[in-house]
Amino acid sequence: MKKVLILVFTEIFLFSFGQKKMNNVEFKNSSEVFSIKGLSQSTSIDCGNSKMIFLSGQVPLDAAGSLVGNNVEKQTEQVFKNIENILKEYGATGKDIIKLGIFITDISKTPDFRKIRDLYINLQNPPVSSLVEVSRLFRDDILIEVEATAVIKNK
Repeated sequence: MKKVLILVFTEIFLFSFGQKKMNNVEFKNSSEVFSIKGLSQSTSIDCGNSKMIFLSGQVPLDAAGSLVGNNVEKQTEQVFKNIENILKEYGATGKDIIKLGIFITDISKTPDFRKIRDLYINLQNPPVSSLVEVSRLFRDDILIEVEATAVIKNK
């Protein structure tokens, strides 16, 4: 009987702990970034002492949905402004980014991207990254899209 009680209490504890973690998912959108109907700009997961933040791919559209820039450098500036505005919703900055996923239509423009990216990320501990050349993004005039993942300490 004693073993059964210990087993039951252990299962209750583990189940409660697991449920608590599953309920700590939060979705956010920034009013300073153009929202696309049907998707969230970001979601975060409470990991105990820290919070992991996942951003949807950001493109060079301003809050009104207008394209900013006609080259990779200018478009990257807007992309990282969008990333910063979304991260601000969580009290984070670009320095908290741990992973980037970059989709670019012309791989030869990577130095233009990096020049701007380096203004926003932690250069002492740069994020892991994937860079993929694509034939086209969802609009012909969009040259770059960037996904980001960040981690911050819980308050």
